[in-house]
Amino acid sequence: MSSLSHYAFRLKPGQLLKEEIQKIVDDKHIKAGWISTCVGSLTEYNVRFANQPGESKATGHFEIVSLTGTVSVNGSHLHIAVSDSTGKTIGGHLLDSNIIYTTAEIVILYTGTIEFKREKDGTTDWEELQVTKNDSTPL
Repeated sequence: MSSLSHYAFRLKPGQLLKEEIQKIVDDKHIKAGWISTCVGSLTEYNVRFANQPGESKATGHFEIVSLTGTVSVNGSHLHIAVSDSTGKTIGGHLLDSNIIYTTAEIVILYTGTIEFKREKDGTTDWEELQVTKNDSTPL
């Protein structure tokens, strides 16, 4: 039986979304967590689209309509979708420097029974998720 814990928090205007999430993950020593929910808004987004080398940035007022991904002291992987005032939605890999407009209300769920790591495994050029039991045995 695995036990779940949670950490709920609010980011305030001017804070950086990805950086603050990682700071909390590091401070709470979360080894295997995931974003349960996030609602809020940004004044600037910064994402990377699939299979693209560069970033896509915009400044304005954007609603966070989705934030999902895995978080760990060993590395996190987050994707975001935001919409503008007309409802046009854009999403991708969350990069640094996404600035909170009014709020970001976030809940992270996590467990102490497994650990997430990010390592190259030969299947891609990227460091991919590796899941182990706390004794480092692969699942």
